[in-house]
Amino acid sequence: MDSLGSVPAPTVYEGVWRFTAPAVDVSVPRARHAVRDLVYRQGVPLQDDILQGLLLIVSELVTNAVKHAALLSPELAVEVAIGADWIRISVEDNHPYRPTALETDCAQTGGRGLLLVREVTAEAGGTCDVEHTSGGGKIIWAALPFGTQL
Repeated sequence: MDSLGSVPAPTVYEGVWRFTAPAVDVSVPRARHAVRDLVYRQGVPLQDDILQGLLLIVSELVTNAVKHAALLSPELAVEVAIGADWIRISVEDNHPYRPTALETDCAQTGGRGLLLVREVTAEAGGTCDVEHTSGGGKIIWAALPFGTQL
């Protein structure tokens, strides 16, 4: 609320956008480009290092859905939610397997992409997690503040 007791209007770049894509390799660069174009089109004031980290996260999350969930989830969904000073990317698939790489250490042999997501998110001062969907699938998400240097 502002000093007059009213709720401030949302900034022009705030909102939620969602798109679906087939769980195939070509969806990885397409998702990354779609997110980048959305950020530019909306005029989101992201520092370049945060944008580069965000695009890396998009690539890793979509790649994981393509590599590990495509058999049970031939389609994935990407959602971009933008607030006044943060951006959240999430990738949803219908595969019930919940990866543990966001919670474990670097000693394991697989899951380095999600470890990278966790590290990039932490360096930016953000947070990430995995949630189950009501349909039995999962959503993996990362939220980053606009201005923290990586």
